[in-house]
Amino acid sequence: MSNPLFERSALPYQLPPFAEIREEHYVPAFERGMAEQLGEVAGIVGNGEAPTFANTVVALEQSGELLTRVANVFFNISGSDASAGTDAIDAEMSPRLAAHRDAIYLDAGLFARVEALYRRRDELGLDAEGVRLVEEYYRRFVRAGARLDAEGQQRLRELNAELATAATEFRQNIMTDTKAAALVVDKAEDLVGLAPAAVAAAAENAGALGHAGAWVVSLQNVSNQPVLAELADRDVRQRVMTASLGRGASGNNDLAVRIAALRAEQAALLGYPDYAAYSVADQTAKTVEAVDEMLGRLVQPAVGNAEREAAELSAAMRASEGKDADLRSWDWQFWSEKVRAERFSVDVDALRPYLELDRVLRDGVFFAAEQVYGITVLERDDLLGYHPEVRVFEVFDADGSALGLFLGDFFTRPSKRGGAWMNELVSQSGLLGTRPVVVNNLNIVKPPADEPALLTWDNVRTLFHEFGHALHGLFSDVQYPSFSGTEVPRDFVEFPSQVNEMWMDRPEVLANYAKHYETGEPMPAELVERMAAARRFGEGFRTVEYLGAALLDWAWHRVSGGEALAGTDAETFEDEALRKAGVAMATIPPRYRTGYFAHIFASGYAAGYYSYIWSEVLDADTVEWFGDGAASIREKGEVFRRELLAKGGSVDPMAAFESVRGRAPEIEPLLIRRGLSD
Repeated sequence: MSNPLFERSALPYQLPPFAEIREEHYVPAFERGMAEQLGEVAGIVGNGEAPTFANTVVALEQSGELLTRVANVFFNISGSDASAGTDAIDAEMSPRLAAHRDAIYLDAGLFARVEALYRRRDELGLDAEGVRLVEEYYRRFVRAGARLDAEGQQRLRELNAELATAATEFRQNIMTDTKAAALVVDKAEDLVGLAPAAVAAAAENAGALGHAGAWVVSLQNVSNQPVLAELADRDVRQRVMTASLGRGASGNNDLAVRIAALRAEQAALLGYPDYAAYSVADQTAKTVEAVDEMLGRLVQPAVGNAEREAAELSAAMRASEGKDADLRSWDWQFWSEKVRAERFSVDVDALRPYLELDRVLRDGVFFAAEQVYGITVLERDDLLGYHPEVRVFEVFDADGSALGLFLGDFFTRPSKRGGAWMNELVSQSGLLGTRPVVVNNLNIVKPPADEPALLTWDNVRTLFHEFGHALHGLFSDVQYPSFSGTEVPRDFVEFPSQVNEMWMDRPEVLANYAKHYETGEPMPAELVERMAAARRFGEGFRTVEYLGAALLDWAWHRVSGGEALAGTDAETFEDEALRKAGVAMATIPPRYRTGYFAHIFASGYAAGYYSYIWSEVLDADTVEWFGDGAASIREKGEVFRRELLAKGGSVDPMAAFESVRGRAPEIEPLLIRRGLSD
């Protein structure tokens, strides 16, 4: 069978030939890719010569080219444009890929060669990146169980296969439940408060989902749905919140318990007291005590802020609706916007006309990158993405040389999972001679045909955030693919993307993109000032919402031994975990509840959701550095790119931070930003 995935793409930058790829191509490509890599590994192990950096470690880096290619394409599609066919392939291939990885990292002969090089790594005459690569492979083998006896390795293989299958099931359940939980209403009056364009989009959405004549508001994969800030009907808000919080309860709650138990057993097998200890040992935090200290320091002041906010919102609600009105979780966002509008005269709907998607993208996100790093971004209408809505852009460096491709997939659709993320279709590598092709996925509500896509302020933030990940991939300048772009510790990977958010409201950037979509008039100066004044309002809510999710994740993965979770009820466990952590507030559910916490049960953030605020410590400190006036923004951008973004994982991340900042990170800028400082 002719299969376009079998060979390197002839398109610019090896952009996958999406127009030629069909679902039936994936399984044969996965199977050939795994077979080819196992053959390459057998050749390394069977090499009669003594192990060298070239014939062992570099050979491993060069192995699996086809498997990497098909995996990059498939797992992007399975998240961005899934179908029943891709779901079935995902369910079939995930455990097989886990077994394939085990076949490599539990190969005793291969580990012996890697270990021999590791023990004399300082005698091999390698540059710093080469030494780090040897250390990286040794670390991977040990953490994968290479030192276990045969019985332990067999059990580990079983655990890995079970976990891969369970994670796929969890992820697919979320998509199914989120679709089923969409708000369906029979009369437009139920949507009072939504912008006219949003109501029209809900009508189109209803037609697409088989509810002709009704209106459907699809849910996003968070607890507090954005529409809760706008819907005026309290009963409708309650319906939305109830549906949102109930997702995954019937299937994923029990699955989450099983996943947590399997991970606890896995950690014990590898010699760790719990999965959190296993997970964090590989991160910049290094120890559970470091994470405990950081999260613990934030809880009390964050809850105090949230309680003060709750009292203020309750007073406003009772003044309007009567003294017996009690603030509920479905009321918080609505009344928060009411109070914000009254106190700061900032109306969410008044912002939207100044935040049109294409202008925010070109004159905001791309413009900021040009000002900071000197790059330019040009759309390539001649290149096709994997879906008609995907746009392809070519990125050029300051000297005009080509850097790579950026794909933007901005709108929500039933076939796309919730949230926002960045993928790499092709990673940069000097060894392989590849340049980056990166994708940003968002879930902006698509407007009706011929209507502009007008964004919320949160949408704008997400655009800047995800493009920060894209820049991390685009600026990569490493030799080995293991270190390319975002291949850094999980609790460091969010740092560059969070830094990129700073440009969204920098005066010269905001003035360049915040213009009325009809008149071209700039956003009024007084509105900009009011937005700045309102920036910290609601910080208590946002911090408690985040901490609830981070501490819930931490609780699931601090359990010692899988048997300790036998008979556990997920909702009871969740309630107790939040109470013990001190963040149990009925009015502020955690950002993700167990049943739809995809980050930790279906992705790579298990015992790692703390990383967002851990990275924000670095981010807040770096934002302060960018603004200290010691050099121009363009000069600072060059330093940040050269010393940190370009390095990927080829250097110690904290050393990279210190080479930029001149010292270790300090937490005070974060505390000030979030209103948690005395």
